[in-house]
Amino acid sequence: MAPQVKADELVPHPVKDQLPGVDYCVNSNPSWPEAIILGFQHYIVMLGTTVIIPTIVVPQMGGGNEEKAQVIQTLLFVAGLNTLLQSLFGTRLPVVIGGSFTFIIPATFVALSSRYNTYLDPRERFIHSMRGMQGALMIASILPILIGFLGLWRIVIRVLSPLSAAPPVLLVGLGLYTHGFPLLAECVEIGLPGLIILILLSQYIPHTWKLKRPIFERFAVLLSVAIVWAYAAILTVTGAYNNRPPQTQFSCRVDRSGLISGASWIKVPYPWQWGAPKVDAGDVFVMMAAALVSLVESTGAFIAAARYGSVTHTPGSVISRGAGWLGLGILLSGLWGTASGSTVSVENVGLLAMTRVGSRRVIQMSAIFMLFFSVLGKFGAVLASIPLPIVGALYCVMFAFMSSAGLGLLQFCNLNSFRTTFILGLSIYLGLSVPQYFNGYVITTGDGPVRSGSAWFNKIMQVIFTSPATVAGIVALFLDLTLARKHVNTKKDSGRHWWAKFKHFDKDPRSEEFYSLPYGLSKYFPSV
Repeated sequence: MAPQVKADELVPHPVKDQLPGVDYCVNSNPSWPEAIILGFQHYIVMLGTTVIIPTIVVPQMGGGNEEKAQVIQTLLFVAGLNTLLQSLFGTRLPVVIGGSFTFIIPATFVALSSRYNTYLDPRERFIHSMRGMQGALMIASILPILIGFLGLWRIVIRVLSPLSAAPPVLLVGLGLYTHGFPLLAECVEIGLPGLIILILLSQYIPHTWKLKRPIFERFAVLLSVAIVWAYAAILTVTGAYNNRPPQTQFSCRVDRSGLISGASWIKVPYPWQWGAPKVDAGDVFVMMAAALVSLVESTGAFIAAARYGSVTHTPGSVISRGAGWLGLGILLSGLWGTASGSTVSVENVGLLAMTRVGSRRVIQMSAIFMLFFSVLGKFGAVLASIPLPIVGALYCVMFAFMSSAGLGLLQFCNLNSFRTTFILGLSIYLGLSVPQYFNGYVITTGDGPVRSGSAWFNKIMQVIFTSPATVAGIVALFLDLTLARKHVNTKKDSGRHWWAKFKHFDKDPRSEEFYSLPYGLSKYFPSV
């Protein structure tokens, strides 16, 4: 006879406002030694994007290894400032604010502008193109600052449901698939072992080897990076890559980044260090588009960080406050000259899930490491010279965790509804397909598919429609607000009733616990 199934075993898993199984939530803290080590781990994880962006942008500006090292130091310094500000006065979620891949298109647009062709000296061209980026970033930051602090973004957040939020949150991580395994595969003999070791340490060993303290799952990134980096160093020293092509040597060797030689021993980045910013209207409009896309992607990351920090859904007024501080972060990026705007670091959100530590203190410790190593350039350059295939291995896991946060929102929705499945399927599909069309068009023709008479308008379209999260968010929100709007089951199918109590800050008492400002500032800057 077939075994009898108990009735309670057929009951669906209960819906949870706060993710269970997290060891430390936003307001709870590990011991100081553990917080310091975890903060250093977050610093290591955010280094990848911090190095990749200047590596792409700086050569197009005319800069070499010295300029690249300077930009990385500056980007680190500003990331430290922005992370502290966001964790103290913004959303107060455990998020790292770092550089954004979204700003590569507008940065390249500025760097390759014909007005800089008159500068024959590469250093001079670099300085002037950097000043052009600074001016564009500073003016573009006005958009998210106004949208955030005037409460306009709060309106958008309040009309979001779990159904319309799931696709953009999912694609904030999934949309970065080109930065995962392709980056790993640039040196597969280093990257693939890094991925395997990371999965073994973080997922398999903790289930087979029980320890009193969760060493492996909590510090898997540090352990795996140390092991594979040492392995890569051995391959480099023994001459394994001596006769390989230059690109292979750059990806695999541990001594080819050029950062250590280009970095200064001690230097404090400061505002306008490259000179007075310059402003061009076309550059500003393209940067504004990137700032808006960054805001959409950061909103998805905020929602995911709230889940992995084991707090309630973030009220619209709090996310709007965070959007304003994100705009101020872009302003600081322009003031200091980072060649990139600011956004929530997606990989660090994934690390929250891996470690099961969503403590705000840990993120603030990571910000201190950013500031420290940005000033002590040589020491920071040593860590920043980690081969990028190792970073690609980290991305594969961290972006996957970010993506699964979007899937987690589906617990609030009715997946037996054809309306739900249509909105989910179409928004996710178009979120992947439209950016693929735009990116493929650029690869084959050297330019985007929008061919108006205005170069800056063409780039605006390219910036917006190459963002999977933005495309998916637009489609999902439009369909959720318009399709069968008056049907009696629509509200429940979308999961709106689950988030109704978080629309306003004072409707759920837990919002005060998790999101109120420190030092009694909520009295003077109340959330509504």
